[in-house]
Amino acid sequence: MMPDDDRGQKPSIGTDRLIRMLSKDAKVRVRFGRVIVQAAAAGILAAAISYFAMLHPRPDLEAVLRTARVLFKFIVTLPLAVAMIGLLDRIGRPAAPLGAWPWLLGGVAAVVATGVGVELAMSPPAEWASRLVGTNARYCLFFIPAIAIGPLVCFIAALRQGMPSRPGLAGAAAGVASGAMAAAFYATHCPDDSPLFVATWYTLAMGITAAFGYLAGRRFL
Repeated sequence: MMPDDDRGQKPSIGTDRLIRMLSKDAKVRVRFGRVIVQAAAAGILAAAISYFAMLHPRPDLEAVLRTARVLFKFIVTLPLAVAMIGLLDRIGRPAAPLGAWPWLLGGVAAVVATGVGVELAMSPPAEWASRLVGTNARYCLFFIPAIAIGPLVCFIAALRQGMPSRPGLAGAAAGVASGAMAAAFYATHCPDDSPLFVATWYTLAMGITAAFGYLAGRRFL
């Protein structure tokens, strides 16, 4: 009977250890959401400092904020930042469900597609290329990643307090969140208001921050 008793004891000991580990993990998960919120707040402050150190709001910002083309920038960048921060909270917890955040990302993509479609429909084809290229594409590709450095550092530090199962993916998501925050700040300076420009160059700039985030995730998470 002794071997049977031994076999019966071992799973019990392993289960007890697993329960203790999970209980400790649960406490970490409760705190992690607060850590992400704090990182987002610190990231906004860091982005604001970088923005005002390098740029300034466009002189006609108060007047153009009433136009649909300028509002489009913020309708895209701000919900994208919120959705990605929400996803970071989920990605940083192993096996956590993603919740409704992917649906918000889908909504942002739909808004971008609608804005581009309306722009193409309402402007003559001869103007499409000039609206796409704009006048500040290279500045967009530089300043958005530059402003995003501070938020990215904050998010990577926050993710180190969690347990992301895929460090590269978590870092890339942090890069997109940081890029979206930076893009919202940069939008107050950028004079190119075409949805074609925003959909192209803002996306490419956030792709750069995602790449930096991926490398940082692989290195530090």
